[in-house]
Amino acid sequence: MKLIIAIVHDEDAARLMEELTNNNFRMTKLATTGGFLRAGNTTLLVGTEDEDVDKVISIIKDNCEARKEIVSSPAPVSGTAGIFIPYSIEVMVGGATVFVVDVEKYVKL
Repeated sequence: MKLIIAIVHDEDAARLMEELTNNNFRMTKLATTGGFLRAGNTTLLVGTEDEDVDKVISIIKDNCEARKEIVSSPAPVSGTAGIFIPYSIEVMVGGATVFVVDVEKYVKL
C-alpha cells in the first residue's frame, strides 16, 4: 500500500477531488499555505494499492495544470518615508508536488 501526498493550488483542488472521487479513490484534504507566495494550497492524502499509484498520479496531472500568474509583491522600503511600493511579478502557479511513500500498516477503525 502507498500513501500519495499531493500539494496542489487551491483553484485546482475541487476539480481534482471530484475526479478522484469519481474514480473511487478516497482522500483527506488539508488546508496548507505555500512558503514562497504565502498563498493557499490544498494537500491531499490518498491511500491506495501499489498498482493504482500511476492512475492517481495521472489524474493529478490531468487536473493540476501549471500556469503563469501576475501577483503583486511589496518592494523593499523606499526613501526616508518608509513606504512600501508594490510591483507586479510573473510567477508559475498550479501544477502539483507529489510524494509517494510506503505504508507499513493501515488500520481503519
